[in-house]
Amino acid sequence: MYNNNPTRVLTGEVRLSYVNLVTPKANLNDPNGQPKYSVTLLIPKSDKSVKENIDSSINAAATEAVSKSWGGVRPPVMPIPIHDGDGVRENGTPYGDECKGCWVLTASSKNKPQVVHQSDIMTELLPQDIYSGMYARVTINFFAYNRAGKRGIGCGLGNVMKTREGEPLAGSVSAASDFAGIGQIPSSQSDNGINPLTGQPF
Repeated sequence: MYNNNPTRVLTGEVRLSYVNLVTPKANLNDPNGQPKYSVTLLIPKSDKSVKENIDSSINAAATEAVSKSWGGVRPPVMPIPIHDGDGVRENGTPYGDECKGCWVLTASSKNKPQVVHQSDIMTELLPQDIYSGMYARVTINFFAYNRAGKRGIGCGLGNVMKTREGEPLAGSVSAASDFAGIGQIPSSQSDNGINPLTGQPF
């Protein structure tokens, strides 16, 4: 429970993956759906208190739905948005190495979340400072759905507070790494007026 809301949770420090917090993106599996902001949280299994809060909030959302929108019946097998990163996805493929030892949960929202740094929660981060692999704390809210005959629990995205940098998960590398040693002129050679790449005077 967070801020006295039984379906709301403030996570501990988690790692962010599939970060889509700057511009909304359409779900390829739902071409008619509205574009949303989203992020996948990698929650360490060692953070047992947050997992307990998530389980409690999921149960609170389901209990409310039974009386308000599920006609008094709770699904015997209820789809929930949190999964075991040491297991496999719904299609049978294993989760990536970054998910090992973590619970995996995807949250989304139609509204743009605020993304701030813990050192200055009043100022939103620049887009280039928001990326897959960074660490953060996130507010999430669980809700019940009943659409096309399917009933389950989804996860809404609140706001994000970056806590520290992390190794990018997008596989990108810096220009300094890509071009290390290429086109650089040692000071001892450049000082004598000779271009070491051509052997000719500058």
